[in-house]
Amino acid sequence: MTWVGAVARLRARREPGVLVTVATVRGHAPRDAGAKLVVGRTETWGSIGGGNVEAVAIDRAREMIAASEPKPELMDFALNDKVTSRHGVQCCGGTVSVLLEPLPVVRAVAIFGVGHVGLELARILARQDLDLHLIDSRSDVLAGERLAVLADAAAQVHVHHTPLLPEEVLAKLPRGTHVLIMTHDHAEDAALCDAALRTPHLGSVGLIGSAAKWARFRKMLAGEGGHDEAVIARIKTPIGLAGITGKEPATIAVSVAADLLRAFEAEETGPV
Repeated sequence: MTWVGAVARLRARREPGVLVTVATVRGHAPRDAGAKLVVGRTETWGSIGGGNVEAVAIDRAREMIAASEPKPELMDFALNDKVTSRHGVQCCGGTVSVLLEPLPVVRAVAIFGVGHVGLELARILARQDLDLHLIDSRSDVLAGERLAVLADAAAQVHVHHTPLLPEEVLAKLPRGTHVLIMTHDHAEDAALCDAALRTPHLGSVGLIGSAAKWARFRKMLAGEGGHDEAVIARIKTPIGLAGITGKEPATIAVSVAADLLRAFEAEETGPV
């Protein structure tokens, strides 16, 4: 398997990894600059020459996979018999620099409702490195010609047509998926809110709508739904930046996307 295929496999499995590249070579070395190795938790693909260099790089890559916020690293190796080696001697006579680049699991976002606002939001989020799930009970809004605006997306776009029970998709979403509920039907929105609160592996849950709509939903979730206030508080509404009040679909979408990206950055930096 090529290194490109290996990276794609890790992404599809939603598993972290590290891309290891021979960055520079001086003198003699087992592989030329540009040789690549992909390291996963339990598997590797490709080779940067074997021996001590590769073994040490794999060890360090797996330490990076286990770390919470790994950063790219450059490792230098002298290939001679005077260097203490962890995994045996390599005496090719040259020196090698190896770049280790983390391949994190990308974030996942699910948009329930791909109407006017949902499509504008998808167009913005599709420019991010995400797994983007688009879910709707209406086949026409998910038609290929309508979603053609996402053809050059940086995100991996997954389309789900759910004519009966859109909430069934929630259980199939990747762990930590951020959910945005904005369907054309308030009853569908309500069912999704209830189901989202019963799906513990999700990330944040956001709901579009007015204060009056949320008041009705909150009452339903506490009454018929049987959820306590702490659980109901998982749902953020309204969504978007408070200072942006325009009602055009594109304006709402920009506001919601900016709020979500700000939340992503807050996750990365953590509490001060």
